[in-house]
Amino acid sequence: MTTMQPIKRQTLTSAVTESLRQRILSGEFADGQQLRQEALSNEYGVSRVPVREALRQLEAEGLIQIIDHKGALVSKLSLDDVLELLEIRAMLESELLRAAIPCQVAADHDAAEATLREFEQALTSNDIRHWGELNSRFHLALYRAAKRPNTLALIEQLHNKTDRYTRMQILFTRTMERAHEEHSKLLDLCRKGAADEAADFLRFHILSAGHALEAYLQTQERR
Repeated sequence: MTTMQPIKRQTLTSAVTESLRQRILSGEFADGQQLRQEALSNEYGVSRVPVREALRQLEAEGLIQIIDHKGALVSKLSLDDVLELLEIRAMLESELLRAAIPCQVAADHDAAEATLREFEQALTSNDIRHWGELNSRFHLALYRAAKRPNTLALIEQLHNKTDRYTRMQILFTRTMERAHEEHSKLLDLCRKGAADEAADFLRFHILSAGHALEAYLQTQERR
């Protein structure tokens, strides 16, 4: 009979971290909501140690803030914060794509296209929870050929921080078709090897999403 090996603490911490990350990004935990260690450890059936370590990791990613006497709170970004993060994304991602395109192969394009089909289905079915995840997966698939893992990891963190706002922008500004069209054009430019044109278009794509969100929120404030 095979003896079951105990789950390593690091594996447990990673599992709790991933679960909490997805619950924050899906909107299950709202901006500003307090995450209580005791309640979470009871819910997951683990000690407080992996929960505490998971919360520290999520704080490093910018998804929560740990504040004295208040504990862990889901981060709430101002519009200015979101726009700044999108500007950083536009700068980093456009240059990473420019470097990636000469190194891309058919498999990279096929992976991006498969994700794009999933994204289109999620948009059609109004599967809001997965919009941000699929959007990020599509973009990252186009960047990996650059073989710059540190830049890619930084971009992934930026995607996590702006995920909720990506979904908000698509949902409230009703730009589902536009998002799909722009992604399709971006993939087409990559297939053609048009690195400079693709980088410029990607920059436009990211910044225009920020402008659309800004215009929507300003309209709501005037009501």
